[in-house]
Amino acid sequence: MSPQSDVFQAIADPTRRALLTRLASDGEVPVAELSRGLPSPMTLSAVSQHLRVLRDAGLVSVRKAGRERYYRLNADPLREVAEWTRAYEAFWPERLDRLGAYLEGKKESTTR
Repeated sequence: MSPQSDVFQAIADPTRRALLTRLASDGEVPVAELSRGLPSPMTLSAVSQHLRVLRDAGLVSVRKAGRERYYRLNADPLREVAEWTRAYEAFWPERLDRLGAYLEGKKESTTR
């Protein structure tokens, strides 16, 4: 597997995560529409490069209709990410409890 096709590498970038979120909520979307509403403005060429990384990782599929390319989410590869993070879920409640206790301590010290 090349670095370009690695799911973890593909979702490491915030722009690509934003594209996946958009596709998850909107279904099939043309590239020109995907370029609007991103966290930071970028050219169609830059959006296409991000979509190519997502396509190489199997996270999106593309359908060509005339001169337009429509992208759709394929969430199956994200199962690998979910399975990997599942092993660490046991640590989250403890850390959240510690954070809550810390914040409560801060709150009490500022109200005194």
